[in-house]
Amino acid sequence: MNEHEKMNYVEFPAIDIQASKTFFSEVFGWSFEDYGPDYAAFSGQGLDGGFFRSELSSFCAKGGALIVFYSQDIETTQTKIEASKGEVVKEIFAFPGGRRFHFREPSGNEFAVWTDVAAE
Repeated sequence: MNEHEKMNYVEFPAIDIQASKTFFSEVFGWSFEDYGPDYAAFSGQGLDGGFFRSELSSFCAKGGALIVFYSQDIETTQTKIEASKGEVVKEIFAFPGGRRFHFREPSGNEFAVWTDVAAE
C-alpha cells in the first residue's frame, strides 16, 4: 500500500544485473520482473525496488545508504551469502541490542544483516 510521505521504493546500481538477481534469488528467495536489459524490479521484500545497470556501486565508505536485513539465524544467513558469491566485508560484531555483519553482493553494493538473537 502506498502511504503518503513514507518510503516507497529503492533502486540500486548493478554492474551485473543477472549476477545480482541470481544472488538475491538464492540467498533471500527474491523474484524479479525485467524491464528490458537494463532494469530488474523486485517486490514483496519489505520495500519494493529494483536494480539498474551502472558501473557504480553503493557502499558506506562512500556515503551510500545501508539497507539492513533481519535474520533469526545470522550465521546461516552469512553462510548462504558466502556460498552465493557474496563477500563479507565486516564480520559479525555485537552492538547494544544485537549483532550484525556487512556484505557486498556480486555488483558491489553493501548491505548488512542483523539479529537480536544472542550468540550461543
